[in-house]
Amino acid sequence: MSRAFTRAAAEFEVPRDLLVAVGYGETHLDGHQGEPSQANGYGVMHLVSNPKSHTLEKAAELTGERSSELREDTAANIRGGAAVLRAYADGLGLDSGERRSIDEWYPVVARYGGAADIRTARLYADTVYTLLAQGIDADVPGGESVTVRPRAVEPERGAYAATGSDQRSAALSPDYPDAAWVPANSANYAAGRSASISSVVVHVTQGSYAGTISWFQNPSSQVSSHYVVRSSDGAITQMVRDSDTAYHARSANSSSLGIEHEGFINDPSWFTDSMYRSSAALTRYLCDRYGIPKDRAHIVGHAEVPGNDHTDPGPNWNWNYYMQLVGGSGGGGGSVQLSFPSYNTLRSGSTGAQVTAAQTLLNQQGHNVGTADGVFGTRTTSAVTSFQTARGLPADGVVGARTWTALLAAGTTSEVREGSTGAVVERLQRALTAALGRTVSIDGQFGPNTAQAVRDYQSGRGLTVDGIAGPATWSALQAGR
Repeated sequence: MSRAFTRAAAEFEVPRDLLVAVGYGETHLDGHQGEPSQANGYGVMHLVSNPKSHTLEKAAELTGERSSELREDTAANIRGGAAVLRAYADGLGLDSGERRSIDEWYPVVARYGGAADIRTARLYADTVYTLLAQGIDADVPGGESVTVRPRAVEPERGAYAATGSDQRSAALSPDYPDAAWVPANSANYAAGRSASISSVVVHVTQGSYAGTISWFQNPSSQVSSHYVVRSSDGAITQMVRDSDTAYHARSANSSSLGIEHEGFINDPSWFTDSMYRSSAALTRYLCDRYGIPKDRAHIVGHAEVPGNDHTDPGPNWNWNYYMQLVGGSGGGGGSVQLSFPSYNTLRSGSTGAQVTAAQTLLNQQGHNVGTADGVFGTRTTSAVTSFQTARGLPADGVVGARTWTALLAAGTTSEVREGSTGAVVERLQRALTAALGRTVSIDGQFGPNTAQAVRDYQSGRGLTVDGIAGPATWSALQAGR
């Protein structure tokens, strides 16, 4: 990939680091096996083909590459992105001297983002120049690392420079004080509601923050959400009023609030702590404002809404951590029992409280079983198999000791030791009970008995035996060892 960036940059006289930063801002340099984004964009450089943007077709015209190659081949896709950037630079009149200055490319980058709204275009370009200032060190398939060294940037914004009137018109959200307000196109939502607000739906954008905002402003998209959350810093933009019906969750549109999170479901690098904390604060505020219970029956993933064919937020979304930050319950109605003296092997046909517990945990990890009803049917078997595959466990659809351990340990990996207390200690005690096959008192108090159980587990798994649940111990537990 590094060679592809270098060659494409040289061929089209685009600064190599700028080319990398545009790709990283769009996709974290992940081509997603040729699968499209929400805006029908493809590859590392997010070449787009939709009714309002045609950078894929433009790249094909400029490079002579077939559209299929541009969608699926990373080197071709990077070359296509460079060709489009150069064409925009020529259209804006950048001469050879200006092209050698990375700061002169700001208007080109703003145009590449495809936003009609100047504020959204500026948001897109500012992201790229922030990445250039911070530097990039991205691990990509094949064990390669693509890097950009930090640099001082002073972009020449040209027509995109913020004026006093721009700053005055940069409105704050009318419903959530910590969000900006950029309205979606009126074709992408319905005014008013036909039902009272009773749930929050968590989404993943399958695209970038600025790209999603632009997509919701595109009347041909026919989709929107109430809020969009940025990965890098947790910034929030509201696009549809709470009192209006966003088009985000089919059967739940009329009664829910939708929150989109920047990123792609198969790439956990997008789900930063800043994003989790900012989104959880928003969800907590909305629940308090509209009387929504803070539990997993009312704070749900897109995949859990009846009548939907989406899979977001997916298995990389940390529901345990998110619900802890929201300050609610991870259970379906706030009373699901997760603590048992021992954990039985569960399989198709099993019933009871432990099946409900397993179903609840699977839902929290994005492996959708639907309602946690205590009946181990085909949907639960499929969810168990999916979870096992994601964790590298034998995918047999049976919840045995290893699967229980991985399920019960899922969540944050905060270091805890003797004297620690709270929910994370309870989670550790549950996982140890399953892993060791003996009862570890589940009381949220990290005392001598829990410390001994940690040492026993570490000794049996070839880990450093210190009685402290640190990253290595959590990693082993979450892998079902």
